[in-house]
Amino acid sequence: MQYRKDKKGNEISLLGYGCMRFTRKGGGIDLDKAEREVMAAIQGGVNYLDTAYIYPGNEAAVGEILRRTGCRDRVHLATKLPHYLIKSTAGAEKIFREELRRLGTDHVDYYLMHMLTDTATWEKLKRLGIEEWIAGKLKTGEIRNIGFSYHGNTAMFQKLVDAYDWDFCQIQYNYMDETSQAGVDGLRYAHGKGLPVIIMEPLRGGRLVDLLPEPAKRLFREDPQGRTPAGLAFKWLYDQPEVTCVLSGMSSMEMVEQNLASASACAPGCMTEADHALVEKVREEIRRCVKAGCTGCGYCMPCPKGVDIPGTFRCWNAMYSEGRASGRRDYLQCTAMRKDPASASQCVGCGKCEARCPQQLPVRQLLKTAAGELETVSYRAAKWGIQTFRLW
Repeated sequence: MQYRKDKKGNEISLLGYGCMRFTRKGGGIDLDKAEREVMAAIQGGVNYLDTAYIYPGNEAAVGEILRRTGCRDRVHLATKLPHYLIKSTAGAEKIFREELRRLGTDHVDYYLMHMLTDTATWEKLKRLGIEEWIAGKLKTGEIRNIGFSYHGNTAMFQKLVDAYDWDFCQIQYNYMDETSQAGVDGLRYAHGKGLPVIIMEPLRGGRLVDLLPEPAKRLFREDPQGRTPAGLAFKWLYDQPEVTCVLSGMSSMEMVEQNLASASACAPGCMTEADHALVEKVREEIRRCVKAGCTGCGYCMPCPKGVDIPGTFRCWNAMYSEGRASGRRDYLQCTAMRKDPASASQCVGCGKCEARCPQQLPVRQLLKTAAGELETVSYRAAKWGIQTFRLW
């Protein structure tokens, strides 16, 4: 296993265990199976385990596995505060205490503000006194490192990086999100500020494996080097020195073994010209399924009405390349889970975006069509609830 250092010099394994996807059985988590897989990963050198308050039964399962095996001191434990569920620091304290009980520990090594989507949300938390609350936890050692996880665009991510003296951050990043979400520019920006960057969704929840278009799957089946979708996606990430740790939601021993082998073999500079060429061919096959030819360059931004234009098109395209539910879920996260919504339906047709688009896309018409497909009754209801109850 290879390791990369955090802001304070601690070593973090290049491969992290995303505990969200433990196998479920009989309405709960198959704890014995999860224990075998987690222990195989730890024995293989993995020392970073990621969970969250809102993952059903997950923190308790992780805590029980660590209790059974006596491995708490061998791992860095990461979990998250669902800030959208709290109204005060007393609420934060209550949830934090519950997390410690679930995890069976007296401290959390890496604690994240879960899905911090914009600076307005952070300002709201500051008004509640969250900075003082965090400072107290850091002083007592109950929290060792403070960070945030993020879904959104690059510009907002960079503002959040600068909004507080964070110890680390966590972003969605993979070869299809190189120019969307926080993107490569966000990754490098955070790294340049000295922040370790934890990567989530390296396979887009498995969609860069199981839901690849058939022509892309054929590229791998016929590959003379025998490369696999997952192996290439992880190699692409490990090649980048700015990446500190890549989380994988491993739910089988086969996945654990394959990921351990990849994390041990790959290092910055490991990608060959042939690897890059295959990634680009796979991207092209995925893009053939898309509805808008947006490259995510962001030249159309900012929109006077706050529409996240690249984000909208990315999610709309994902509906057709990865599945409707997946694209709509991402769209809800990126446009509605924030103080200032960024929905496509906010477009008033001013045309400023089209004047700046290098691809000369009919942005206004595409936004209208995208809104019709992405903003379902369920989306509108969820957005109303988020804004009404200030869940952002």
